[in-house]
Amino acid sequence: MNIGELAKRTGLTPSRIRFYERIGLLTQVERLPNGYRSYPPEAVTALGLIATAQAAGFSLDELRTLLPSDLAEWDHAPLVEALHQKVQDIENIQEKLAESKAQLLEVLGEIEAKPEDMDCATNARRVLARFGLMRTKE
Repeated sequence: MNIGELAKRTGLTPSRIRFYERIGLLTQVERLPNGYRSYPPEAVTALGLIATAQAAGFSLDELRTLLPSDLAEWDHAPLVEALHQKVQDIENIQEKLAESKAQLLEVLGEIEAKPEDMDCATNARRVLARFGLMRTKE
C-alpha cells in the first residue's frame, strides 16, 4: 500500500509515518523503482503499536529497543518486562504528584486562612515559616 492509504488506515499523517521510517522505528517499507514507498499490511500493526506505546509514555528510544524489525520475531519476555517497568514508572510519578498536590493544598489552606487583620506580606512570612521555607536572620 502507498503512504496515503497507510495514513488513512492508521490515522497518522504521512510526515509522521516518514519520520518513524527515518528514525528506524518503521522498517517494513520497500522502495519501488519509481522511488515511491510501498508498505505491507504489517506496517499498520507496527504504527498502531508505536502510537499506542507513545501515548502510554514510552519514548522513541525505548520503542527502538522494544520493536523488532519483523513483528513475527517479537520476544515476549522483554516486552512484558518493559510494560511492567512502565507501569511502575507511572505509579512512581503518580505518588510524587499526589505528594505535591497534598503539599500545595496545605499551603493553599494556610494562605486562605489569613487572619483579617494581617497583610499579605506578613501572611506570606507566616506561611513560609510554618512550612520551614523561610530562613531566619542569624
